Amino acid sequence: MTTLSVQESVSSAAPEVGTIEARDFSFWYGKKQALKQIQMAVPARAVTALIGPSGCGKSTFLRSINRLNDLIPGIRHEGDMCLDGQSIFEKGLDVVALRQRVGMVFQRWNPFPKSIYENVAYGPRINGTGSEESLDEIVERSLRRAALWEEVKDRLRTSALGLSGGQQQRVCIARALANQPEVLLLDEPASALDPSSTQKIEELLYELKQELTIIIVTHNLQQAARASDHTGFFFMGELIEFGPTEQMFTRPRQDRTEAYITGRFG
Repeated sequence: MTTLSVQESVSSAAPEVGTIEARDFSFWYGKKQALKQIQMAVPARAVTALIGPSGCGKSTFLRSINRLNDLIPGIRHEGDMCLDGQSIFEKGLDVVALRQRVGMVFQRWNPFPKSIYENVAYGPRINGTGSEESLDEIVERSLRRAALWEEVKDRLRTSALGLSGGQQQRVCIARALANQPEVLLLDEPASALDPSSTQKIEELLYELKQELTIIIVTHNLQQAARASDHTGFFFMGELIEFGPTEQMFTRPRQDRTEAYITGRFG
């Protein structure tokens, strides 16, 4: 059995808002097992990076947290995934409400073919947020939190598709933030961006972690080392090691972690 690094489990007291815990969590696509008994407590209000070679289960784990994998036919799971101490698979749980609490940003920016304003206002509008004045405040606050307000405040009614790739990705982050999530999941959010836009995303993560739990999947080891507080290394569906990022990159406990980080495989 794989030995994981020592980590504090969520105590019996009420967990901090935005705490995620995988409890012997396994996942299958049909007959193919993608995750094997993942045991991990993700700290609240910090950036956790998930690293590992392609196909190792990182994105599957990420999409399990807000049950986005439910949309795929033939999937099943064992074990549990908890948000703030509550199982996300609890009978009667509102999955739409879960996805409001756990926002998601994808690898390729995907703004709607609407104005910048309507992109950010979309979630609150369909969730019944009332007046236009309220929406105006939400849009401005979300764009400010996404470090985009000063760049777009004079063209909110123009198409989001006319922005640069990095700006479009930040519109997608603002759109997720507009729902006031506790957790923000990012699946390779900077992999298609230029270095300048990547730096802005990483600076944004540093600001947002004061308020949110952030989990980022990345193939960029330098990005994981720069931007995260904790790192989990996945390999062939297993969590090989999880711990503080500095320790993972300087004193990994597992030989496979060291081999991956030093480029001997992956």
